[in-house]
Amino acid sequence: MDHLLHLDRTLDELDPPHWAPPASDTTGLVRKVHELRRVPLGELGPADVRTLVSQHVALPYVLPLAVRLLLEEPLLDAYFYEGDLLLAVVNVPASAWDLFPGIGTRLRTVIAALPEAVVAGLPRGAAEELARFVARPASLR
Repeated sequence: MDHLLHLDRTLDELDPPHWAPPASDTTGLVRKVHELRRVPLGELGPADVRTLVSQHVALPYVLPLAVRLLLEEPLLDAYFYEGDLLLAVVNVPASAWDLFPGIGTRLRTVIAALPEAVVAGLPRGAAEELARFVARPASLR
């Protein structure tokens, strides 16, 4: 998780180009993502990380943060419901994991160890999404 060495820096610094301010008529989500790019990585909370991951913003920097949280608490309720960060993470493009084969493997191990009853309590379709991530072919890991 080498990208975690930059916790004192922002995504605008680490992931050029610097984003211009959003237009005045943009959605709240777009404004939020723009704001989060100016926050040092170490100050991002779970909800912030979930927002960035779900929007596929600067994944080389945000994905390790998300996995670090998930290794400690796999079903973390980041913002909406228990497991929301986990489901956002397993749904990033497979290519995003190419930089992080080690943390992808660690996350797969954690997911595989989740009790069936716990997974069944997640939103509809979550069990399938988790199983798909765990079973992803090695070439896509």
